[in-house]
Amino acid sequence: MKLFTISLLALSLSGIGAYAQTDSDTVKINLGAADKFGLLGGSGVTNVSAHTFIIGDVGSAPTPTVKGIKPSQVKGQLFLKSSPVTAAAQKGLTTAYNQAASAHCGTTLTGVNLGGMKLIPGVYCFTSAAQLTGTLKLDAQGNSNAQWIFQIGTTLTTAPNSKVLVNLAGKGGRGCNVYWQVGSSATVGKGSIVVGKMMALTSVTLNGGVLRGKALARNGAISISAQETVDGPKCANAGAADSDEIAFSEN
Repeated sequence: MKLFTISLLALSLSGIGAYAQTDSDTVKINLGAADKFGLLGGSGVTNVSAHTFIIGDVGSAPTPTVKGIKPSQVKGQLFLKSSPVTAAAQKGLTTAYNQAASAHCGTTLTGVNLGGMKLIPGVYCFTSAAQLTGTLKLDAQGNSNAQWIFQIGTTLTTAPNSKVLVNLAGKGGRGCNVYWQVGSSATVGKGSIVVGKMMALTSVTLNGGVLRGKALARNGAISISAQETVDGPKCANAGAADSDEIAFSEN
């Protein structure tokens, strides 16, 4: 019996056990006006690198302060003052955050490092902090509507040069269907390539790398400490193949 239990745990953590997500299992998450943003802060956005580039809108509400980002660094709209658009985006973020947080947990990974894992679509939960050191692979198993939700009780931290890779023909490349619901703050290590929409209750810190998705903070700030590329436009054509999709080897 003990051996059988260990085997089930190993299968679950490799992403091969549990069950394969079907279209009916997909939780509907609606970012509303926030879906157009690459960076959205609650108490401001700061950036130190003149080489940082963001695809998608940039702004903050209710504190509208944006420092260190020029219009030439944004492929989208840069909001430097209070706006009904950023206020509506924060409302959309709150809705999406709560939808992700209320999704039924499929697999608990508390205390497990995400590095070295390959996960099938589903809802993965951490009652406290989550850590990624190395490479996390997300395998859609042929489902073009595959979705991953990571519910994190406190902080999310990726070590330097960590990666999140998605094997999904369609909307996977820019993290359109990968959601990180973070109970406090997210910190992405230098040189990391991370996929997904980061929705933090407090803050998001990007230390120089590539975010193929969005950095969205409800109450705190978005901070960029080194050259960062954020590819976070609205995923309007989710069913069409993305030319920038990240695939991974089965080895």
